[in-house]
Amino acid sequence: MAVLVIAEDDEDIALVLVRVFKRAGMTVFRAPDGQAALELILQERPDIVLTDLGMPRMDGWGLIAAVREHPDVRDTPIAILSGHLRPGDPDATSAQVCAILLKPCPNDRLLATMTELLEVGPHQHDGTGSRCPAALISV
Repeated sequence: MAVLVIAEDDEDIALVLVRVFKRAGMTVFRAPDGQAALELILQERPDIVLTDLGMPRMDGWGLIAAVREHPDVRDTPIAILSGHLRPGDPDATSAQVCAILLKPCPNDRLLATMTELLEVGPHQHDGTGSRCPAALISV
């Protein structure tokens, strides 16, 4: 069973996300901010991470950077689900993430994207942008 960590500070959105992925058979851990998510990631070693960007304590960018710097979890696939990005945003192209989805995102598209990333599995990223074989960046 796949293990997913969700970093999302909006309670309503988090409830929907948790429900969608649990119904798909995943084990889901949810954190209300990037710092709590990083702690869960280091403890649970998830197969995949889904993060918002605008969160308290540590934002999504900080979470992504912290995961990519940690040797035990740096190859974990990460997807962004956010309403804070715009097409052509330079942060998106250098984010070292596997997929970027804009809110609102249909549940079926979100689930399909995460399923594809699970099939790809752990893989390397470098400081010049994503080398993700999934190539699902869609901003």
